[in-house]
Amino acid sequence: MTSPDSQPMYLEREYLPIRAKILEIAAALDRIQRAAKQQTDDSRWDQLQAGIRLLLEEEGERAEQVQLLFSRGYDEQWRETFGFATCD
Repeated sequence: MTSPDSQPMYLEREYLPIRAKILEIAAALDRIQRAAKQQTDDSRWDQLQAGIRLLLEEEGERAEQVQLLFSRGYDEQWRETFGFATCD
């Protein structure tokens, strides 16, 4: 059994890819704000802001919380909703 990597090892491996992703997100947010001609209420913008706030949380399970934020709630009627025939 191998021991888990230490924080410095993770940072050595992940720092540049994470930095690139943060820069990409910052550039996308800048483009969205520059393109906005008028202030509109858009739930997608609210979700993006909520997702960024989740990333700043000190507690773990950020990936799960972000996934749940952007996921649909379970719909028992999903087959009908999406036009799939039932297999009975």
